[in-house]
Amino acid sequence: MKTLQLTLEDVCKVYTMGEVKVHALRSVNLEIRSGEFLMVLGQSGSGKSTLLNMIGGMDRPTSGSIKTENQDLTKASDRQLTLYRRRRIGFVFQFFNLIPTLTALENVQVAVEIAPDPLDAKESLKIVGLEDRADHFPSQLSGGQQQRVAIARALAANPKLLLCDEPTGNLDSETSRQILGLLCDLNQKMKKTVVMITHNAATAPLAHRVAELHDGRLVSLTTNQQVRRPEELEI
Repeated sequence: MKTLQLTLEDVCKVYTMGEVKVHALRSVNLEIRSGEFLMVLGQSGSGKSTLLNMIGGMDRPTSGSIKTENQDLTKASDRQLTLYRRRRIGFVFQFFNLIPTLTALENVQVAVEIAPDPLDAKESLKIVGLEDRADHFPSQLSGGQQQRVAIARALAANPKLLLCDEPTGNLDSETSRQILGLLCDLNQKMKKTVVMITHNAATAPLAHRVAELHDGRLVSLTTNQQVRRPEELEI
């Protein structure tokens, strides 16, 4: 399966709140390479989530362009953006967003039913190590297990790009290492492109490249010469 590459050129996003204009992104230029693990670092309010929403087709820039191999997302219709998200993007959030009345397997099956080329739901749970929790409801799972179900759900849609918004923000350090290790494995073994946003600079060595945002601007873009594993880091 061909992976997904995106190019952002002079992307700006301005939110208007009454008479106040908030510049969430300011002329961001960034290439997301096929098969890489890209970490986006920044404090609260730096523009990280806005950037992720642009990449994922959940919001449109005020100006600039976001292009894939065969599509300009800034010119896409709402329907085209919906298809882009379903076919190419997997989302993993800080809050797991599982449906409480569905089992782990049923939560994953939700993604399978709307994806054009899905993985098997049970296989997706097996990949994240939760095949023995398939019949458990979210309330019967730990926070780390719920996040694994959320990752399995994203993975089941067979996306080219996984977008992770503070995926360990609600987890303890040991569980965080396990989730980060899983994301590294999906990148390295399944060749998924991963973009993860975080405020935790200690996780930066996990990525191939690290983009740092400050006040809506891309202030640095560095390459790690050696990618590390979570168990090697103090997180």
